[in-house]
Amino acid sequence: MSRHITTLDLHLEPADAQHLASLCGPFDDNIKQIERRLGVEIIYRNHHFQVVGKALQAEAVIELLKRLYVETQPVRGQKLIDLTPDQVHLAITECHLLEQDDDAHPEAADSIPYGKEINIKTKRGMVKPRTPNQAQYIANVVTHDITFGIGPAGTGKTYLAVAAAVDALERQEVRRILLTRPAVEAGEKLGFLPGDLSQKVDPYLRPLYDALFEMLGFERVEKLIERQIIEIAPLAYMRGRTLNDAFIILDEGQNTSVEQMKMFLTRIGFNSKAVVTGDITQIDLPRHQKSGLRHAIEVLSQVDGLSFNFFQAEDVVRHPVVARIVKAYESFEEQQRRQEAERQKPPQANPESSS
Repeated sequence: MSRHITTLDLHLEPADAQHLASLCGPFDDNIKQIERRLGVEIIYRNHHFQVVGKALQAEAVIELLKRLYVETQPVRGQKLIDLTPDQVHLAITECHLLEQDDDAHPEAADSIPYGKEINIKTKRGMVKPRTPNQAQYIANVVTHDITFGIGPAGTGKTYLAVAAAVDALERQEVRRILLTRPAVEAGEKLGFLPGDLSQKVDPYLRPLYDALFEMLGFERVEKLIERQIIEIAPLAYMRGRTLNDAFIILDEGQNTSVEQMKMFLTRIGFNSKAVVTGDITQIDLPRHQKSGLRHAIEVLSQVDGLSFNFFQAEDVVRHPVVARIVKAYESFEEQQRRQEAERQKPPQANPESSS
């Protein structure tokens, strides 16, 4: 693909000063973010834009500006939508990864309907994968009985799983959603927690609540919990149950023991799906105890009906610095493993001493 500098023109329609202001952001912050991240220069006067840069990036920015301008349009009589820096960041990330993926693997665009058909509808809007790994993850959730999502924080593992569960419930593919996670403290002792049992475990389950509230709204989630259509419980409550017609999500799977993971996976009944998410680099179990998620990767990788999805730093859809932090930790840990492997190598025999 051509790498020379080019200038592309774009005229945004319909012309509207408020929509234009939302697109550009206060003090042109959104425009500056696009320029900085994609290495182009954007010049605009009213609704006419010029994008100067390498052909690949310039074309991507033109499509990005069109898309973001559409997102400022109010839907069904709602107020004007102000683009947030987070929305712009996510759109840039998706645009940039699509460009990289198509450039390196031209055939990949036809393998998965990435960013288009694999969309999840919720009450609050459309949830769609932002990276090829996320698209594959959602495709596997749809087509497999049990799906594992493994990778660093910020890659959308839990959020997309909850979105898929909400979508399945709305389409009446399942009758209930069950969300669970082990009540393991993240490297610190919380001590006594006040309240009844549900209040004691709520801090551990808060990320699941947050995702549900965002997709369904607070009042509807509360009603569905009251009717036991949505159940949020610590993993210990799963023992002895058989779960039919349910979408089950086990979050923070790296903090399960081997026995707990086996117990959870054998709870799944007819017409049920399960998603297990976790980050095997952030295990909070005692040092002598093996992670059930690590063990499941070793034991179950060849079992039919299961899929394993591994996310990388490139899949992080939070602030750009989070991806750089994850990469730095990965690089450091890889260097530590190499040094440890070198130390454990047996000393080579000296040929002269043996003679």
